[in-house]
Amino acid sequence: MADALLLDPARTRNRFLGAPETAISVQGLGKRYRLQQTLPPTLQHTLAAIVRRVGSAPFWALRDVSFNVGRGEAVGIVGANAAGKTTLLRLICGMGRPTTGHVQVTGRVVALLELGSGFHPHLTGRENLYVSAILSGLSRREAKANFDKIVEFAELRDFVDQPIRTYSSGMLMRLGFAVAIHVDPAVMIIDEVLAVGDAHFQKKCLDRIEEFRRRGKTLLIVSHSMDMIRTFCTRALWLQRGTLVGDGPLSQVLPAYEATIEREVLSGNLDGRSRVANL
Repeated sequence: MADALLLDPARTRNRFLGAPETAISVQGLGKRYRLQQTLPPTLQHTLAAIVRRVGSAPFWALRDVSFNVGRGEAVGIVGANAAGKTTLLRLICGMGRPTTGHVQVTGRVVALLELGSGFHPHLTGRENLYVSAILSGLSRREAKANFDKIVEFAELRDFVDQPIRTYSSGMLMRLGFAVAIHVDPAVMIIDEVLAVGDAHFQKKCLDRIEEFRRRGKTLLIVSHSMDMIRTFCTRALWLQRGTLVGDGPLSQVLPAYEATIEREVLSGNLDGRSRVANL
């Protein structure tokens, strides 16, 4: 990974060899889950299995992942399904504890990970808007000052006082994205949410992401759309079965990733065990 910029995590707030200040530092990150297995048939065997912890097996969703993202950098994360991309984003956002390693993020972070995540289904769009904005870092006064702008961008004026449970997935995405961009974060993390919604609103969102990037903000994008990665990002991280196997310029990482996926599809091996070196 010769082209990757690797920074000392102890200096994440300083400039290092002329590199931009680090916005995200991920060092030795690992996340282990325990997968439940079929318990033995008898009570005696079940109790023995619990004592011996036979009833579950360790599964590493991420293992020893390290990288840094500079302030103002736009980085895409690619990988097959179950590669660990969403787990990585959730840990960066503080949604869960890593098993090993640590994450440090500088500045306000807004994450668009799951449609409607954090919204209460029985509260109205108005109430959820305020709650989401305040939880994202705005004061009550700032949330109130931005209310009309958020509703206008989301195009939900006629529905803002209806319960969230009546919203379609597209409406949830519009409200979540509108709140996120008006919080004015230092770091925006996006996980495939723009795949939902009509073409008109998608373009409006993409225009805002481009504006966000031009203003020198930090972007971390997970997408199966290579066109989106190429449009907004200059660097790519490639995750494979929980391990970082590629980190470098798009011109090196994406062709290697796409060639590997094509070989796996043709061979019927979707496991993706091959690694790419010196990216």
